[in-house]
Amino acid sequence: MQEATRASSFTRRDPALVVRSVIKVASLPTLFVKLDEAINSPRSTNKDFARIISEDMALSARLLRIANSALYNFPSKIDTVTHAITVIGVSQLRDLVLACSVIKMFDSVPEELVSMESFWRHSIACGIAARVLAAARREANVERFFVTGLLHDIGRLIMFLELAKEMAEVIAEREKSSELLFKLEHEMLGFDHAKLGGLLLKAWQLPERLEEAVTYHHHPHRAKKFPADAAIIHIADILANALQLGSSGEKFVPPLSQEAWQALDRSPDILPGIVDQINVQYADAVNFVLGD
Repeated sequence: MQEATRASSFTRRDPALVVRSVIKVASLPTLFVKLDEAINSPRSTNKDFARIISEDMALSARLLRIANSALYNFPSKIDTVTHAITVIGVSQLRDLVLACSVIKMFDSVPEELVSMESFWRHSIACGIAARVLAAARREANVERFFVTGLLHDIGRLIMFLELAKEMAEVIAEREKSSELLFKLEHEMLGFDHAKLGGLLLKAWQLPERLEEAVTYHHHPHRAKKFPADAAIIHIADILANALQLGSSGEKFVPPLSQEAWQALDRSPDILPGIVDQINVQYADAVNFVLGD
């Protein structure tokens, strides 16, 4: 009876229509599109990429900060964007620019629903954890895991913007219960933030493995093509919540999927080292993503 009462408090919306409303005002930035086109051109060089990046001075500064951070631990100082691209790599560069571009889009979320600094701190922690877990698994291009972790809760930002009234009710219900927020979203709205996030990334025509990992980060066993990616983001999200590094709205630590841990194919003995690496890299990543 309690579930029926929760579900009937407002009219449910079609998640595809919600995302379509966002797309009208949140298309991918021109700079990212230009960079993506240049990277896909066989005639482009690192100098071409650097010239595009240099159109945004703040982004250039952020790129240099991350190249000189504990994330890469390069032995000598990197003082040009071209050199930074050489160190970071072209594919990783595109992913990092995507992350920074998306953060700029969601600067009007009502503070009464969520602290944006806390939201991004949680997202950064998830990204760092995913990157470290992927490295432990010897995955290629670990930077994509950082970006996937950073964007894993982007659907909740869509909810805060497009479904503010409904989310206020969902949050109020969370305060009265011991239920996880993502479960209340599904129960009361008919879908959760992971579903919305995946739909948005699909609409932006971003890589399918990014879309699938975001869509199934709470249910990694449902991922069909990239189950390891979904498992890594699932575990990274749990670690970020357990370490209390920011919050995207959850009050409790979500349960661990045993199937996800099996997909990781690593001993639990690696966890203390993983946590140590997260703590070492976290401050630098926050500075990169949120710094001016």
